[in-house]
Amino acid sequence: MGIRIFLADDHEIVRNGLRALLEKQSGWEIVGEAGDGRTAVEAVQKLVPHIVVMDVGMPDLNGIEATRQIVSQVPNVKVVALSMHSDKRFVVEMLRAGASAYLLKDCAFEELIQAIRSALRDRIYLSPKIADKVVKDYVRLFPDSELSVFSALSPRERQVLQLLSEGKNTRQIANSLQLSVKTIETYRKQIMDKLKIHSVAELTKYAIREGLTSVDP
Repeated sequence: MGIRIFLADDHEIVRNGLRALLEKQSGWEIVGEAGDGRTAVEAVQKLVPHIVVMDVGMPDLNGIEATRQIVSQVPNVKVVALSMHSDKRFVVEMLRAGASAYLLKDCAFEELIQAIRSALRDRIYLSPKIADKVVKDYVRLFPDSELSVFSALSPRERQVLQLLSEGKNTRQIANSLQLSVKTIETYRKQIMDKLKIHSVAELTKYAIREGLTSVDP
């Protein structure tokens, strides 16, 4: 039986490169791809691949939230994170979301192959460039008392925060999530109260800092 792989990255050139390389592996097949997190979640639910190669920083729904939804909704799927971010916060939150591997985008292609094979064997794989730092600093950087967007907010609040930080207004968010404008306004107030932040500009900075969204240069 072949290995079915789904690619999720907001840069088409990256997806094309991964497709060309991965399909050279005997028995491996790219069954689909997506350029944003929400589309990835919906497609993976339908296609049910063995592996999802997931970028962390994507529009609409970031890779951390997309991974969380995929792992909870699609049995036995394995997510391999492939990211430009080496910050330990991104790594840890991706693993907490259910990813089986985390690699940096400047890794050798052979390392990606190794990570996918490890994931298929139900093993966790971390890029050697970040593994030591993550293990050594985990306790110091993530004490129980630290307020994180992933512990302070509900999944829906995180989704609203991401869309706010991406410049969408209340009505656009309401339409996107199929909720009322009043409901979105309530979520926004709850988010600001919980985080003790009182402007959209500060919310945007917070979302970027916490890895909930990113801004392309």
